[in-house]
Amino acid sequence: MKTEVAKKETVNHKWFVVDAENVVLGRLATQIAGVLRGKHKPIFTPSVDTGDFVVIINAEKIALTGNKVADKMYYSHSGYPGGIKSTTAGELLAKKPEELIRKAVKGMLPKNKLARHMIKKLKVYSGSAHPHEAQQPTQLTL
Repeated sequence: MKTEVAKKETVNHKWFVVDAENVVLGRLATQIAGVLRGKHKPIFTPSVDTGDFVVIINAEKIALTGNKVADKMYYSHSGYPGGIKSTTAGELLAKKPEELIRKAVKGMLPKNKLARHMIKKLKVYSGSAHPHEAQQPTQLTL
């Protein structure tokens, strides 16, 4: 029996929508990272982007366990001496809840060029409305 290797041209990408209301951030991120990679498909190939598109709605209603709202820190550096900035998960959830989910999912993807293509298939919205109705996304239960 021959092993079938997926090719970029033959992969069929589906669209899924996920409601993040009252879902724990880490558990959501692991499931979404697997769907973006395509690990749920029998044609999964590590070197080919076989994953699907994921639309996450209600990002502002995500749940954080423990004291992560106050304790978990996110850092960014401008490149200049003394240019490090830090923000807590609570501040990020209040200002940009989409970025909180995007950072969690990106951290669970492989660190290579393929991951940059995978993260572009993730669409996160803070409210319940999204502009991807034309793609007819199916509900993904976690």
